[in-house]
Amino acid sequence: MITSLLVANRGEIACRVFRTCRESGIRTVAVHSDPDENAPHARVADASVRLPGATPAETYLRGDLIVKAALDAGADAVHPGYGFLSENADFARAVLDAGLTWIGPSPEAIEAMASKTRAKELLGIEPLREVTEADLPVLVKAAAGGGGRGMRVVRDLADLDAELAGARSEALSAFGDGEVFVEPYVEGGRHVEVQIMADAHGTVWPLGTRDCSLQRRHQKVIEEAPAPGLAPGLTEELYGLAVRAARAVGYVGAGTVEFLVADGTAHFLEMNTRLQVEHPVTEAVFGVDLVALQIRVAEGAALEKDPPPARGHAVEARLYAEDPANGWAPQTGTLHRLAVPDGVRLDTGYTDGDLIGVHYDPMLAKAVAHAPTRAEALRRLAGALERAAVHGPVTNRELLVRSLRHPEFTAARMDTGFYGRHLAELTGAAPDPYAPLAAALADAHGRSRFGGWRNVPSQPQTRRYRDEATGDEHEARYRHTRTGLTAEAEGVRVVRADASLVVLEVGGVRRRFEVSRYGDRVYVNAAALTALPRFPDPAAQRAPGSLLAPMPGTVVRVAEGLAVGAAVTAGQPLVWLEAMKMEHRISAPASGTLTALHAAPGHQVEVGSLLAVVQEDQPV
Repeated sequence: MITSLLVANRGEIACRVFRTCRESGIRTVAVHSDPDENAPHARVADASVRLPGATPAETYLRGDLIVKAALDAGADAVHPGYGFLSENADFARAVLDAGLTWIGPSPEAIEAMASKTRAKELLGIEPLREVTEADLPVLVKAAAGGGGRGMRVVRDLADLDAELAGARSEALSAFGDGEVFVEPYVEGGRHVEVQIMADAHGTVWPLGTRDCSLQRRHQKVIEEAPAPGLAPGLTEELYGLAVRAARAVGYVGAGTVEFLVADGTAHFLEMNTRLQVEHPVTEAVFGVDLVALQIRVAEGAALEKDPPPARGHAVEARLYAEDPANGWAPQTGTLHRLAVPDGVRLDTGYTDGDLIGVHYDPMLAKAVAHAPTRAEALRRLAGALERAAVHGPVTNRELLVRSLRHPEFTAARMDTGFYGRHLAELTGAAPDPYAPLAAALADAHGRSRFGGWRNVPSQPQTRRYRDEATGDEHEARYRHTRTGLTAEAEGVRVVRADASLVVLEVGGVRRRFEVSRYGDRVYVNAAALTALPRFPDPAAQRAPGSLLAPMPGTVVRVAEGLAVGAAVTAGQPLVWLEAMKMEHRISAPASGTLTALHAAPGHQVEVGSLLAVVQEDQPV
């Protein structure tokens, strides 16, 4: 029996595994990088071991250090989580060689399936060896890992070499393996997968389907179980293919077989030899704890002959610290508060006051709703996210709410191109016109009702705010009177105003505004505002054509031969940043001459840092 388990991971998945371990009476051990020293996963574990350094390559990808940590802490088992070394056969082998129990499939099964190229060969599917114009579009993919990293869609043959290089670099950074391959890119398809659970006694459960079609940068955003609208014959076909893939390699443990479904035909994508981020929707529908089953199977227990029956529908949304309207740019900063209403499961690796840094994935949490029907589950999750308190960096919360309510999604007519078609309508700002007034009234709470030293009514007071969703500035006017605060806005009556709650009556309807303030940042319901000084300092002027870092990160590449005085063309990639395990390309805004270059490989930059300046060519 397992008595002490180390999770070779961080964040949300480490906390998730620890929760099951506590319920099972298993002692827990965490590993942490230097930035994660005070992270929740390191705090909640019974013991934690430092991995010196900050980057994944220095820490969570160091299998040797993790095995040593397990032995030093007295653990007798290792759970890999997902990402990092979870599909690394050499790591699994090192764990077993150290006399520890590996919570996952055998190294041989990982070698056969974790590499997408070898998995396809095992099933008789050949990758593209030489790409021609007739093959376009194609998809460049990392052979190891997942999560959308190391993936590129190529529509122009001239871009292939650059995209191959970018994919290799990103895959090497994220997974420690730079192998990539090329396959046809199927457009207009749905991403459908089958969860399996297998024991060492020959039983393989197909635990239903999931649809994960809503993706950005090939990384899933919203997932649900079961996949809606599949023909019964297709569902059985997917089950059969998934079980066949598992049996082909003697698979033991939890795994996922992924397909692209287009025109009623299933195209095999890959088999993930680990637990998936979206596993909670399967747990909700089947009433199981997949982590507990993983541990039980690793201890040699046998599964029942048949899986439990499915019940209802579940949907999961990933809350990311990113700005969908700005190229999905990851965001950093302090997460002041994160809370969702009761009735929704929230899996997270953060607590209030934690710092969201630049080294790891920008996912803050997963919110999961389960209900008897799909429509009820979508409604429940959308409502919970809409009312959630998310105080901190910019997130994709509004995108999630609108996605869950979009008619194409509610009718189950979505595919992997959903965000490519609808991003603008899903990210367009919808500011609340009364939020600045509510912020001003909350701020004014407790102030004197009178102005000056004379006993006369005060003059109207003015506060200015910037709406962080739109960048627009708004002015709110109010007045202190003998009976309390009044709004200098037509048709608006102040019913209540204190530091955390403002109630306004507008057109005979009372509206509640919950207000929280952290320094100059004010949150009014879902609106994020910044209080502006009465006499703002003139903003520092940047030279026209300045290229600023859209996020904090590390400069990983500069265009070959780029130097001050070089001629550049509009759209030409100049600098590549790596932030939160993804590469971000900074391109020339116009054709012209490079007049300044401040970026160099290895440089750490903050958001807004000046990287380069391009002086635009003037028309003759």
